[in-house]
Amino acid sequence: MYFVYLLECKDGSLYTGITTDVARRFAEHTSGTGAKYTRAKEPVRIVYQEEYANRSEASKREAEIKSWRKQEKLALFVH
Repeated sequence: MYFVYLLECKDGSLYTGITTDVARRFAEHTSGTGAKYTRAKEPVRIVYQEEYANRSEASKREAEIKSWRKQEKLALFVH
């Protein structure tokens, strides 16, 4: 299983990524061993995740979400 996830960062920005283990990946981001973006922006919490059967589907969805404006991303989890 693969997951597409969104993190909220300390500055209010959103980070989108994929992983096989969301909790482990969040720990990597918060410890400074995750993505370069999250080393600079300090992730605060996981705000959204979706599950996919394979990496290909997850990667396509990640790319789709990354192309969105912030308001579109917020619509995934803020109602």
